[in-house]
Amino acid sequence: MPDNGPRPHDNVLEVTGLRRSYGAVRAVDDVSFVLPEGGSLGIVGESGSGKTTTARIIVGLERADAGEVLVGGRNRTARGEGRGRARRLARAREVQMVFQDPYLSLDPRTSVEAALRETLRLHFPGRDHPGRIRELLDQVGLGTRAADALPRQLSGGQRQRVAIARALAVEPSVLVLDEAVAALDVSVQAQILNLLADIREQTRIGYLFITHDLGVVRCVTDEIVVMRRGRIVEAGATAEVLVAPRHPYTRLLLESVPRPGWDPEAIAAARRAL
Repeated sequence: MPDNGPRPHDNVLEVTGLRRSYGAVRAVDDVSFVLPEGGSLGIVGESGSGKTTTARIIVGLERADAGEVLVGGRNRTARGEGRGRARRLARAREVQMVFQDPYLSLDPRTSVEAALRETLRLHFPGRDHPGRIRELLDQVGLGTRAADALPRQLSGGQRQRVAIARALAVEPSVLVLDEAVAALDVSVQAQILNLLADIREQTRIGYLFITHDLGVVRCVTDEIVVMRRGRIVEAGATAEVLVAPRHPYTRLLLESVPRPGWDPEAIAAARRAL
């Protein structure tokens, strides 16, 4: 009998031929890319480009019409793959997501410690939860002083650190960050991005950054995928794509970043012409 279980894989995530339509609108159209273990990939594009729909399919919040998503060589898009409580929990441990607004994803009535304990009890019953909670809080730069705090007692940056700690609690292979620093001040953004870089170095987790901010991908990603109207228009090493973009849309995104002499009307006209 053949063994259909996962095998060691250089690429922790492989997306092939992904498609998703809503009526006549094709939100994701033949999207393919890979994320190596310990790698960091940015998916960039304007609103409506399909980047968030792609992320939601990878996490399992939406189902693709066609294509495959493999994590560690295991197909997450196969029919029946998510059935059964144990399998659903295993799938959740493979890929975790951090959203733009952590306040909406945290229970306002639940302390930081209780939120982490609930996640650990669900996925790892019987383990040393107090010890693991201390490790997680230290890992995201909060420390045990934040354990008793409610979300409303924390700053935006601290709440995002809690959201990251909760995602890391299940020991995922891939962490999807959907505009995860967009709502933060620039100085706090830098702190969170530095934190994520340190965590990646320590754990070899793979990052998938979903963002419209080219500054973010420039700082923290190795590879970049540029999406427009559901399709990938350019892909490659981040430094190469941002320094010498080949596609007109990528050049337009770079030109859209405000700077001295920036002309928003000219940018809008160029966008309409594409």
